Amino acid sequence: MTRSEKGAIAVANGERVAVGAEPIETVVDTTGAGDLFAAGFLAGQAEGRSLADCLTMGAVCAREIIAQVGPRAQSDLKAEVAARLG
Repeated sequence: MTRSEKGAIAVANGERVAVGAEPIETVVDTTGAGDLFAAGFLAGQAEGRSLADCLTMGAVCAREIIAQVGPRAQSDLKAEVAARLG
């Protein structure tokens, strides 16, 4: 469940994990934020990452998309996630 500026929560197999939203100076356009969050989260799931990492990947992708105009990422999301999670 996404919670806008409050981050996101996921529950699986009795585990509940919450992560905060990624910091951003200015919200430019929220178009595509939910889709990009889902894409980041699901990419983490496909890679077998922890719930916390999946949520963080979603948050990183959402942060990048809301900092620009339009729903197509203008930055290298894979590089952004790697910078955040290693």
